Amino acid sequence: MTVIVKKTSLAVAAAAVCLAVAAPVAWAKLPAPPEPTPEAKAKAAETAARTAWTGKMDAYKLCMAQDRAVENYRAGAAAAGKQAPAGAAMPACTDPGPFAFVAPQQ
Repeated sequence: MTVIVKKTSLAVAAAAVCLAVAAPVAWAKLPAPPEPTPEAKAKAAETAARTAWTGKMDAYKLCMAQDRAVENYRAGAAAAGKQAPAGAAMPACTDPGPFAFVAPQQ
């Protein structure tokens, strides 16, 4: 039993020494990243524009799906002889159109 405890404490001590030696390396300060190239900046701008357009397109598709759901509900209510309540006035769905990106000039 004593031999196992000595081997375990030796292993724990060795691990502690390794961690103490490696800790400064883990806390070392990394150098600043290089400045992005004009091509990288243009690609980032295009990605941001595409992300914004995707959000608008998702909102448009959601609006269209909601309109179809309301039409389906009203048709079902009319077929059942019930009068559907008047809904709140909502703005019309706006199609964002196809994605178009014009790269900014340098």
